[in-house]
Amino acid sequence: MNRANARPAVFLDRDGVLIASDVVDGVPVPAVDEPQILPGVVEACGLLRDAGFQLVMVTNQPDIARGKADAVEVARTNEHLRVELGLHDVRMCPHDDVDGCACRKPRPGMLVDAAAARGIDLAASVMVGDRWRDIEAGQAAGVRTVLVDHQYVGKQAKAADVIVSSLIEAVPAILQGASDQGEHL
Repeated sequence: MNRANARPAVFLDRDGVLIASDVVDGVPVPAVDEPQILPGVVEACGLLRDAGFQLVMVTNQPDIARGKADAVEVARTNEHLRVELGLHDVRMCPHDDVDGCACRKPRPGMLVDAAAARGIDLAASVMVGDRWRDIEAGQAAGVRTVLVDHQYVGKQAKAADVIVSSLIEAVPAILQGASDQGEHL
């Protein structure tokens, strides 16, 4: 890929970054009710889009493989978020760990595939997630990482480049990082 023509992206996890997750015993689970866009997300997406970033949602949805979620309903939610937030692309992995696919985070498949399809410069891009799987996927893809830390119990994300409490709080760090890399957005 010709990096001169490539554009940076912000890869966004869905549950816990864009929409609220239910938390049971300190562990996030998909929300049972109608998805609720988290405070500041609409504004954050607008600021990032205006700064020249492609916005790509990358979401693991293993409950499809587990038979706990309907693929049509998940797709409907994803499409609603794409339109509502002005996302450029949505990538979803419907598999569980046992499937051994390349797309399930912490593997970088969704990010790498989106980059190839959309002309994304991974070196100038960022992954924003709320779990260790998101951070490791970003690191494996060669992008900067931002952890939205909800203080979940269980395996913790290691060595995220930035730690924040919400997507809107991440925007200044994302924009500063792009500026530091000499991006002309």
